[in-house]
Amino acid sequence: MDNKRFEQLLLSVQKPGRYSGGEINSVVKDKKDIDVRFAFCFPDNYEVGMSHLGMKILYSQFNERKDIWCERVFAPWPDFEAVMRQNNILLFGLESREPIKDFDFIGFTLQYELSYSNILNMLELSGLPLLAKDRKDFTPLVVAGGPCTCNAEPIADFVDIFFLGEGEQSDLEVIDLYKKCKKNGKSKKDFLIEASKIEGVYVPSLYDVSYNDDGTIEKITPKENAPMPIRKRIETDLDKTYYPEKFVVPYIEIVHDRAVQEIFRGCIRGCRFCQAGFIYRPVREKSVETICRQAKAICESTGYDEISLSSLSTSDYTKLEPLLNDLLDFTEKDKISLSLPSLRIDNFSDELLEKINHVRKSGLTFAVEAGTQRLRNVINKNITEEEIIRTCKTAFAGGYTAVKLYFMMGLPTETYDDIKGIADLAQKIVDTFYEMPNKPKGKSVSVNISVSNFVPKPFTPFEFHPQITREEIVAKQQYLKECIRSRKITFNYHENKTSFLEGVFARGDRRLSAVILKAHEKGCKFDSWDEYFDLDKWNEAFAECGIVPEFYANRERTYEEINPWDHLDYCVSKGFLIKENEQAKLAVTTPNCRQKCASCGANVFGKGVCFEKR
Repeated sequence: MDNKRFEQLLLSVQKPGRYSGGEINSVVKDKKDIDVRFAFCFPDNYEVGMSHLGMKILYSQFNERKDIWCERVFAPWPDFEAVMRQNNILLFGLESREPIKDFDFIGFTLQYELSYSNILNMLELSGLPLLAKDRKDFTPLVVAGGPCTCNAEPIADFVDIFFLGEGEQSDLEVIDLYKKCKKNGKSKKDFLIEASKIEGVYVPSLYDVSYNDDGTIEKITPKENAPMPIRKRIETDLDKTYYPEKFVVPYIEIVHDRAVQEIFRGCIRGCRFCQAGFIYRPVREKSVETICRQAKAICESTGYDEISLSSLSTSDYTKLEPLLNDLLDFTEKDKISLSLPSLRIDNFSDELLEKINHVRKSGLTFAVEAGTQRLRNVINKNITEEEIIRTCKTAFAGGYTAVKLYFMMGLPTETYDDIKGIADLAQKIVDTFYEMPNKPKGKSVSVNISVSNFVPKPFTPFEFHPQITREEIVAKQQYLKECIRSRKITFNYHENKTSFLEGVFARGDRRLSAVILKAHEKGCKFDSWDEYFDLDKWNEAFAECGIVPEFYANRERTYEEINPWDHLDYCVSKGFLIKENEQAKLAVTTPNCRQKCASCGANVFGKGVCFEKR
């Protein structure tokens, strides 16, 4: 289709900027000069995908190589999808506007389980068979990476290769192997067998899964000498790891429309519900010098006037104060604001508040997770009520009047007393504000409590626990509403239907591929968006496939059971997870990684926090 006709069609949709391409710092190459075309697909809309740091890193890294052209692809919003289907437009890369079915690789990033139906919809819009076994040609190869690959089984039937862990090296090694195999006339099967030997590469077609009569897994069997288990890859030295000097600057507003600077990977804390805190171990930090150099380069190349520091727990960065001093040297001079998300209550100080007052004036947000000390000990949050109140006092004394607290509902061992504890804690914070002699004059306090639903995830100590039922979640949400007495407290909670489906996929196995395919045929897509999520269609798909979703979401698992992800090695041992789960039942906490090594298994890499002096 010629550009003029294409641009006319764009005028009929809500946000043409999602599909037009041509943004500042986007990369266009001559096809004659390249060997490999890679479609980097984010299975959600442009605004969400363009906010994702992993896409920014790999897009730039791939395009720095002269032999690779990486283009961006996003899930078309339903209005543009209708235009595509009416006009026989195949899904295309933004840079070239050419169909991605003609590329060598189609790569998806798996950030959340509710994007799975979009993956199938994007493959269909590309004009490709959905099932990997039906794609007989060598190319395009469908690959995927991201946090959800730690249990990739629910979409194993659709993907040729999964990348476990961090992909900066393994992605390029697979691309180089592809070039070699293609040059030597090897088959797709030959290539997949060779690729499986690269550390961090999982080829699901090389593993058979058999089941017991009760529906649990009997065994997982490798074929063609494929490795067992398959170990994740990590970047051991973040100062030497690739980081882009440029970001593509969107024409339309995106979710996180600012420069993002990664300061470390991993987390020392070990909160027992948090998958990211375990699968990204061990903690590895960048130096202050590297962070400042990279942040400055990104601002200069993009024109952004805000930098957000990216990590799982920003205030755990060991050199945070000198980092902020150095960053403020140029951000204040250049009128660039600085955002510090992911702060912890237990290391929030007057000194940190003083620095924050330089960089932002909005309300403060903290993840408390549980309303009682007993339950905070169960989940290994390692913060006390005294620390919470003291931190709020510090913030109020510094002029803040708004505090947002994140909690979870449905945690293992939770009681109604723990639910009431959320309301009680919020009320104590309100009372603390009004009891302060130096509170901001003429202002009232605002305490916002946001409550999400617990979903048991692989590679966490709570992977064995059931998710509570939707009926229990509704009852607990209603009870918490009744416990809140003050108008100064605002209560927001998460839709429980999507949490249920997330729980099914999080601990699901390969049999769910048939369900996802059936749901796609029924029109399921954009399941993380309330306006498009349709649980009735999903329930129909489960029923037609003869699968009971509660088997995956609401069932407790024994320590002896073989899990769908047990052949994947994220270097956090099952023995460690079992030990941590037993500690949780006793409400006993585990010190963080900088206080004492818990022997989780992440020291196999020989780098990071595991080898720091304590």
